Amino acid sequence: MTESNPTRSRSAAQAGGSAARRWPRARYPALVTGTVAWHAGLLAAVLLKPSAWPWWLAAMLANHLVVTALGLWPRSSLLGPNWTQLPDTARNADALALTIDDGPDPLVTPQVLDLLDRYRVRATFFCIGARAERYPQLIREIAARGHAVENHSQVHVHTFSVSPPATLTREIDAAQRTLTQLTGERPVFFRAPAGLRNLFLEPVLQKLDLRLAAWTRRGFDTRERDPQRVAHRLLDGLAPRDILLLHDGNAARTASGEPLIVAVLPRVLEAAHARGLRFVTLREAREQTRPAETGAPAVRRVPAQTR
Repeated sequence: MTESNPTRSRSAAQAGGSAARRWPRARYPALVTGTVAWHAGLLAAVLLKPSAWPWWLAAMLANHLVVTALGLWPRSSLLGPNWTQLPDTARNADALALTIDDGPDPLVTPQVLDLLDRYRVRATFFCIGARAERYPQLIREIAARGHAVENHSQVHVHTFSVSPPATLTREIDAAQRTLTQLTGERPVFFRAPAGLRNLFLEPVLQKLDLRLAAWTRRGFDTRERDPQRVAHRLLDGLAPRDILLLHDGNAARTASGEPLIVAVLPRVLEAAHARGLRFVTLREAREQTRPAETGAPAVRRVPAQTR
């Protein structure tokens, strides 16, 4: 896929344009603008009194430590809007969101899709752009079965949270273009790799018309081998409007070699249904003011022997 591709060029323009924005532009968080003002003030102080530079340096480092700590807190909203629960609306009063990260995976994702079909549940897949390019048919299959495909960066780099704005923009926009071309629909949400970020992320997300989404509870299923522990983390205290996090990419394996998400999903879905809760995608939870657009798309049923 090259920059000269007209489809991708149009999607890029749409992603950054204002004509069809999904999210309203807003002021940057007070902590972000305050940090900029703080640095400007410290620079002026150094120029006025150079001999006191150790104090000014200490003040700057203290600010950096605070901002860095907040970036390491995935569920924080101090660096910008962040979905850690579904919106508090009447239509979400009995709703949960199942989010699945780091795919698609050629071995695990098809099993997950079959399980979701069996329980008639729609999920939100936060996909890595480079993996989507490697397995395009899987991305199309996720969308065809009625699930939402959202942006989880292009290559999921471990240095994402310490990257400058230009790097963040390239990484997120590349995934936005990839996923838009493969599914025919622009992602609406972004989830940072490992949930970690910095104060530059929110301006980039506003530019690309994306909203950050974290989670309410996670199973740590990329490192935990016991499905009972993973299920307990997800179900203990489960409440309406919770956002659950599991992984089809980088999934740990049980002692018998089964992907954790495959072992855990049935008990999580059955427990949620037993409590009278239903699953929606993040997009459906967002569209509560437009009921006509929140109807459940038909789930395509494919006979098991043809998959």
